[in-house]
Amino acid sequence: MAGRGTGKTDAGAHYVDFFARQHANSRIGIIAPTTGDARALCVEGETGLLNANPSILFNRSWGELRWPNGSRAQLFGAYAPDDAERLRGPQHHLVWCDEFASWRQAKQCWDMMRLGLRLGSRPRVVITTTPKPRPKLLELLKDPRTVLTTAHTDDNPHLHPDVRAELYSQYGGTRLGRQELAAEILTDVPGALWTRDKLEENRVREHPALVRIVVAIDPSGGSTEGHAEVGIVAAGRAADGHGYVLRDVSERLAPERWARRAVQLYHELKADRIVAEKNFGGDMVSYTIKTIDPNVPVKLVSASRGKQLRAEPVSALDEQGRVHHVGTDLATLEDQLCSWVPDSGDPSPDRLDARVWAITELMLGNAEVRFV
Repeated sequence: MAGRGTGKTDAGAHYVDFFARQHANSRIGIIAPTTGDARALCVEGETGLLNANPSILFNRSWGELRWPNGSRAQLFGAYAPDDAERLRGPQHHLVWCDEFASWRQAKQCWDMMRLGLRLGSRPRVVITTTPKPRPKLLELLKDPRTVLTTAHTDDNPHLHPDVRAELYSQYGGTRLGRQELAAEILTDVPGALWTRDKLEENRVREHPALVRIVVAIDPSGGSTEGHAEVGIVAAGRAADGHGYVLRDVSERLAPERWARRAVQLYHELKADRIVAEKNFGGDMVSYTIKTIDPNVPVKLVSASRGKQLRAEPVSALDEQGRVHHVGTDLATLEDQLCSWVPDSGDPSPDRLDARVWAITELMLGNAEVRFV
């Protein structure tokens, strides 16, 4: 676990190559945030496997590497649910997890990988990552079987002095620098309305019977890279008045696709209604949902108050221990909750907004609404 430019990928590549050469006919998995990342960085990059050992044969189409002694490695991603499914069949002696803290499907892909890590007398995992306070990474760091090695960007003697000076000039002493250069896991952001400790304290493995369930949508301006994601979060309320955040299926999607995803989640969870912010798109939001399923009840909510005024009552419920995240599959949502600071000028956090709308509907009520 090390800062940027410390040679994490180089270390991982050389370790994997050493293992493959020492253990003939071994089976190795290489998992990165996406399959493209695995190919571009772990294999073909300046510090990737092909530079570590030019005798390795790489089949780009299959994403497979072969050593002269019969060892083989297969590339995987950890971005979409299908990536986790691809890890169901393969068995491995060794798995290299690169930039683990940036895996979008960290828990799902880890679980599927771990179930297949069963070849040889001592199957093992090597993780190379810049730290982020992701729940699965924090869990692994607490495991007594985990061996941790750390390094700062400044520890790399091969980093050009001008590059080193510029990095520390811009980011030295900042929170971003502490994470990206000094490899610190920063669990809380000063001024954020939510903290990781409180989310963890309130977390439950399962929810009780729910009397209401809603799917909340925070639409964005479009599906291209320049637009924010569409926040789609489902939550429920139990008879004791506590709220339970169930699912986060947010993504950057075109209107027809996010509407279809929200309606699918509505039916899957047997929700009461969909709650959608109408500020961006107005009645078009409701129309888009109704074209997918005209029978789904939709409640449009208006964001006339500022984000901070809307979010603070919801974060207060968290502080009181009355809102719970169910399971550990809400990492990206939790990243937004614990990193957004009111009045910071940062872009609107889409997942956070959707969660605020859901909990407001279930536990606080909202006068600025219109049913369609």
